[in-house]
Amino acid sequence: MEDTIIQEINIRPMRERDIPEIGNIERLCFSSPWTSQLFALELKREGFAYYWIIELKGKVVGYAGYWKIQDEAHIVTFAIHPLYRGRGLGKILLDYILKDIQNRGIKKVTLEVRESNKVAQRLYEKFGFKKIAIRPRYYQDKNEDAFIYWKIL
Repeated sequence: MEDTIIQEINIRPMRERDIPEIGNIERLCFSSPWTSQLFALELKREGFAYYWIIELKGKVVGYAGYWKIQDEAHIVTFAIHPLYRGRGLGKILLDYILKDIQNRGIKKVTLEVRESNKVAQRLYEKFGFKKIAIRPRYYQDKNEDAFIYWKIL
């Protein structure tokens, strides 16, 4: 990635005023999108739920969130706007949240990913996540299995 693109990136905590843009990205990326109300509730779960957005030139282009459950983090959402994929933004955001997780003293990270989402699987595997199990028909909207990934920090 060019240095100029990196200089134009900002990662910060998600705020309630970001929810309309997040909702738009959510609907573009997922067949069963979270509602704006759910994001608003999640942002109030301080000390448990952590949500970050990535901006490019001041525009929200992606987000990620995780829950802190004792010494584990569960990445519950991760998305990059389809028009901004392929620029390394997902790698930058994942690297950032993994460092944030580690800085909070969390030792293990888990997530689920659709069986059909090969791009996400490759990204997580590049970061050292290991596929450890399958949750049959976890994604009910398409009767699709989820792969469960874990990483020890």
